[in-house]
Amino acid sequence: MVKICCIGAGYVGGPTMAVIALKCPSIEVAVVDISVSRINAWNSDELPIYEPGLDEVVKQCRGKNLFFSTNVEKHVSEADIIFVSVNTPTKTRGLGAGKAADLTYWESAARMIADVSKSDKIVVEKSTVPVKTAEAIEKILSHNSKGIKYQILSNPEFLAEGTAIEDLFKPDRVLIGGRDTPGGQKAINALRDVYAHWVPQDRIICTNIWSAELSKLAANAFLAQRISSVNAMSALCEATGANVTQVSHAVGRDTRIGPKFLNASVGFGGSCFQKDILNLVYICECNGLTEVANYWKQVIKVNDYQKSRFVNRVVSSMFNTVSGKKIAILGFAFKKDTGDTRETPAIDVCKGLLGDKANLSIYDPQVTMDQIQKDLSMNKFDWDHPIHLQPMSPTTVKQVSVAWDAYEAAKDAHGLCILTEWDEFRALDYQKIFNSMQKPAFVFDGRNIVDVKKLREIGFIVYSIGKPLDSWLKDMPAMA
Repeated sequence: MVKICCIGAGYVGGPTMAVIALKCPSIEVAVVDISVSRINAWNSDELPIYEPGLDEVVKQCRGKNLFFSTNVEKHVSEADIIFVSVNTPTKTRGLGAGKAADLTYWESAARMIADVSKSDKIVVEKSTVPVKTAEAIEKILSHNSKGIKYQILSNPEFLAEGTAIEDLFKPDRVLIGGRDTPGGQKAINALRDVYAHWVPQDRIICTNIWSAELSKLAANAFLAQRISSVNAMSALCEATGANVTQVSHAVGRDTRIGPKFLNASVGFGGSCFQKDILNLVYICECNGLTEVANYWKQVIKVNDYQKSRFVNRVVSSMFNTVSGKKIAILGFAFKKDTGDTRETPAIDVCKGLLGDKANLSIYDPQVTMDQIQKDLSMNKFDWDHPIHLQPMSPTTVKQVSVAWDAYEAAKDAHGLCILTEWDEFRALDYQKIFNSMQKPAFVFDGRNIVDVKKLREIGFIVYSIGKPLDSWLKDMPAMA
């Protein structure tokens, strides 16, 4: 029986290994992590992450050919194929601070593999890593090999949170990068055979190792670039009276462009987009490609600008101050159908409003009060370090309360900000919300999900990103 071990039981490792176990009943899959609480959660009825369909897959395989364990060394030692899916946070100090990936956890995983291995291994990069990481890992393993042969493969993940299980069941492509040597090709074929249990052969792309590593960064950079492009257009739409939804629909009908990732919003979030672009910027700078680095930096700058612009719209609309006012925040996760808050635009919007001394009442169907408080009091990039290295008891932000539903959040509020596109927010009784709010009552739609005309008829003053402005807002500056 082939044995697979995955080091790291997070958003990538857990779901990916669960689907491999489901689709490959003849393979034994172990997911290992040093976090006892995380492994306990994977072995319980309350999984540590929310992802539609994940629960059913895990429960079908757990205890049969899918195991979650803290006995890292045992499973690594026994495995034929080791996936490494540990954190690669952005460095906060030293060389490349604020851009480069911190490979501390990757390096320690590689050294541990070298220490405990007694047989030849295929080691697969599954974390998002900068180009040339495989070479560094190869050096660590080869200098500590004790006669054991290692093959390093790059197999980047392309999961979208909220649809991760569907993405794993029917991937656009599976990318495997390896060395162009007999051993490297044999390793590529071994991993291809795993995916071939359910992925059509023409969707399994094999490349050299550097192309696989760079393809992951490039894909995320291109997607983020599309979002920043439409968000830049949304500012121009507001200035000219155009409607960004109509513009993006017209642009998206061009078959060379296509309609995906053209929805204007308060900004992109998630664990990968910003981190991968910063990584790309750093690699470009290291290779003397200053103009290319500046090009990708601009994608991040427009994203930051969009969040600032949103906060300024809120404050300037409400008589240029939100001090002491209750603002309802609907949605804290970075997108619907996930509880993930990593780099969510809601953090920067909430911090901006708190900076003007607003009182926030936050509701999200999948994000806990503890997580919200932690996110609002944590330093940038700390979120991507393993939980045991994060601040244990973050300072409570006193101006923040967490509500149990949207109506409770909106009661007596001066303004309402929609920051996540949860389906339930489209179906709310906005008349009921209007009746319970202070007047004038404002709605700031950061996801363009409400019927602006209907809300204005109810009596709301509505700001919807990239849409023609309410007369109330027309003479107010978009940026201070």
